[in-house]
Amino acid sequence: MKCYVISGMAADRRVFNHLQFPHTVEPVFLEWITPQQTETLPAYAKRLALKIDAQKPFMLLGLSMGGMIAVEIAKLMQPSATILLSSIPLSSQLPKFYKLAGKLQLYKMVPVGLIKKASLVKRFFASESAEDKQTLRNVVIESDAAFIRWAMEAVLKWENDYLPNPYFHIHGSSDEILPMKYTRPTHIIPNGKHLMVMTRSGEVNCILREIFNQHSAKAGDGME
Repeated sequence: MKCYVISGMAADRRVFNHLQFPHTVEPVFLEWITPQQTETLPAYAKRLALKIDAQKPFMLLGLSMGGMIAVEIAKLMQPSATILLSSIPLSSQLPKFYKLAGKLQLYKMVPVGLIKKASLVKRFFASESAEDKQTLRNVVIESDAAFIRWAMEAVLKWENDYLPNPYFHIHGSSDEILPMKYTRPTHIIPNGKHLMVMTRSGEVNCILREIFNQHSAKAGDGME
C-alpha cells in the first residue's frame, strides 16, 4: 500500500530521513506545488491531491501544516488511514494567539527573511544531532519565501471541523509550535517537541509501525 507523505511548512522530504516504512508500505513524498494567489488551504489540498492514485488503497501522513493538508485531502478521498505528526486535525485547535494574529493580519508585518533567520539561530540551541542541524539549516535556507508567506496566511485562515476516520495523531507533550493543550492526540510522546520526527524518531517509528501493520494488513498489500 502507498502512503502519501506531506512535509511541514517550507520543509521537504529531508525531515523524514529517520522514518522507517515496512515492506508492505511504499512511501510517496508529495512535493509542494506553487500556490495560487489568495488560494485557501482546502483549494490547495484539492490540487495537490491530483498526485494521488485513489484507485488503490492508500494512507496519508502529514507533518505540521502537512497534517492539515492531509485532513483536507481525506475529505475528498477515502484513505485507509490519515496520520498526523505534530499537527492538528481541526482549525478550532489552533492556539488562540495564532487566531488573533490571523484576524489582525499580523503575519503580514513580519518579514519572512526574519523568520528564516530566527529558525537558523534556533538550531544552535535545539536538541537535534549535528547532522540533523545541518539538514534543517539547508531546508530553511532553501525554502521559498513566497510559499512561506502564502502558507502562514492559509493556515491562520483555515476553517475545518471535519475529523477523518480512521485517523491517528502523534503529538509531543512539549510541542512549542502547536502546544498539546489545544489539541487531543491519539498518541503522546512525553517531552516530544515539534520536530520529534527527527529527534524522537525511534518512538515515532514504533507507533507508526503499529498503525502501518494494522491498516496495510486490512487493505492488502496494494503494491504491484
